[in-house]
Amino acid sequence: MNRKALIVSSSIDAPPGKVFGVLCDVEGWPAWTPTMISVQRLDSGPFGIGSTARIHQPKLRPTVWKVTEFEDNRNFTWVTSAPGLRMKAGHALRPEGSGTRVELSMEISGFMAPLISRLYGRLIREYVTTESEKLKVRCESAAG
Repeated sequence: MNRKALIVSSSIDAPPGKVFGVLCDVEGWPAWTPTMISVQRLDSGPFGIGSTARIHQPKLRPTVWKVTEFEDNRNFTWVTSAPGLRMKAGHALRPEGSGTRVELSMEISGFMAPLISRLYGRLIREYVTTESEKLKVRCESAAG
């Protein structure tokens, strides 16, 4: 996977504020997506630039992610890294009629990226796709 190699888009029948609220409640993710075993915030206060969380996913080692970009009700990006590897996950929203268009993205870089992509590319694609689908279900069921 190279820069912006994986992008999954979906339309959600809920306003951007509702969708962004669900995304920013990172500790609540395991309640709506099977791709998360646990998510633990490692800081306190509002979720935003500098926020960190330890994420444990099935078939993967726990990793700590740090928010590097944040625009309220529009997007947040966070990164994690290990020697020779950097992963960047984006969560972008834009209004679409009365609902929201969501783009979830994953970028892997560093000299270990080709190996990690070969070993985990299919799993990463499956997880991002599942997260997009489950986010839609969660937001649409919570919209009413």
